[in-house]
Amino acid sequence: MAQILVIDDDYSIRSAVRKVLEKEGHDVIEALNGEEGARMYTRFPVDLVITDILMPEKDGVEVLLELRADHPNIKAIVISGEGQEFLPAAEEFGALRTLSKPFRPSKLIQIVREVLEQEN
Repeated sequence: MAQILVIDDDYSIRSAVRKVLEKEGHDVIEALNGEEGARMYTRFPVDLVITDILMPEKDGVEVLLELRADHPNIKAIVISGEGQEFLPAAEEFGALRTLSKPFRPSKLIQIVREVLEQEN
């Protein structure tokens, strides 16, 4: 299965996403904010990044742009509860999919599968 980095400043969201993905057999690492997430990806490149948009220190779009600069084939899903108006911009900047919070675990699983199956 895949290695996935989940970046979200909300512990409950990170934890829920982790549990859903681990139940599907994925290995999940977590980052508390965008700055930490970008550093973690540099040290531990993963198969997929799932990031929130609105976070302290560095938002999800900034993370996506930074990672895409050095890793143009990165696979990313951007999620948001507040700030959903930024989801279309996230796709313009390279998110393969976006997802509005709250979301069903089955929807998350479906989108993760679709993104992981996409060719670079």
